[in-house]
Amino acid sequence: MKRSTFLKKSGALAVAGMLPLTSFSMHERSNYKMGYQLFSIRDEMAKNPLDTLRYLKGLGYRDFELYGFDEEKGTYYGYPATELKQILDDLGLTISSGHYGFSPYLKKSDEALERFVDQCIIAAQKLGSKYIVWPWIAPEQRTIDNFKVMAKKLNHIGERVTKAGLGFAYHNHGFEFLEQNGENGFDIIVNDTDVDLVKLQIDMYWVMHSSKFTPKELVQKQPGRYTMWHIKDMDKVSRDYTELGNGSLNYRELLPDPQESGLEHYFIEQGGNFSHSSKTSAAESAAYFQKHLQKLI
Repeated sequence: MKRSTFLKKSGALAVAGMLPLTSFSMHERSNYKMGYQLFSIRDEMAKNPLDTLRYLKGLGYRDFELYGFDEEKGTYYGYPATELKQILDDLGLTISSGHYGFSPYLKKSDEALERFVDQCIIAAQKLGSKYIVWPWIAPEQRTIDNFKVMAKKLNHIGERVTKAGLGFAYHNHGFEFLEQNGENGFDIIVNDTDVDLVKLQIDMYWVMHSSKFTPKELVQKQPGRYTMWHIKDMDKVSRDYTELGNGSLNYRELLPDPQESGLEHYFIEQGGNFSHSSKTSAAESAAYFQKHLQKLI
């Protein structure tokens, strides 16, 4: 019987959300809070953010990375930043990082970009969040010339964010590693940005999916710069996302050294392809991580 099937049949998933927090104390040997990228459970966050955060807390998650900032209203998931911060404080949770919508500003003026960056900074500061992350660019933007433009934008944003007392990072997918006439976007981003202004958030799934290097090899090339990790598994057949422990990635071998990496936060993630639902996947990944991987970080 598959582990996921057993969990569903045993009712463990339903029980997990009701267990006292001390039920997970045996796993808490790490120097880091167990983190989750909230995009992984976006359907539930859209319905009821508060109940979803409570559910994730019951699974052992303590820190989060958000998405979906509404710059016009200054809100996250419908809550003003200060109100969401109070909710987090009441639950004993933190949101250390956020993915923000920089892609439309790739070809906009510096003035327009600066206005958006300042909105992100103000909201992140109210939330008590440490990092602002550029997470993605649209498919039509993924040219070598645009990667060079983006590197300049990253430096500009990084300088502004750093002056505000926050950290700024770039998050990779797989498209950055694709070769275009002997060049690729990842090399441009890494080499044409200031290491003090632009940190890197390594998505290990996408590195193993699309790069010729392993996460350990990338960290060795830029020690101290990979301040955040995304940890998610790869389906053995489709190579799509899957729950931790169900896929082909052996993180006991893949995880870089946290000190060499400069690790400050990590976030478990699953963007889709759930075995049953986003909630059960969050539970399955938490259980696997706590048993097999948390002690390694």
